[in-house]
Amino acid sequence: MSAIEITRRLPIWQRLFFAIPLLGWMARDAANGAAEDWYYTAAALFSMWGCSIMLFGLPGLYLPALAMVPVMFLILILISRG
Repeated sequence: MSAIEITRRLPIWQRLFFAIPLLGWMARDAANGAAEDWYYTAAALFSMWGCSIMLFGLPGLYLPALAMVPVMFLILILISRG
């Protein structure tokens, strides 16, 4: 055991994702912050989705759900592989 704790370096994809100005900041807070940060992150995402619905109408409602289709396919494939 040493007196100095060395922090591990994040993978490149995580560093790039955390560097995105708005989404990366929320993701970093949700990943490294306190337990209640998950609630704030979820509220911010739902608020952004609500603002896109108010701004763009029905396409603002449908397009984020349509963008989640590949993500859900990936999740289903990962679940089926065990």
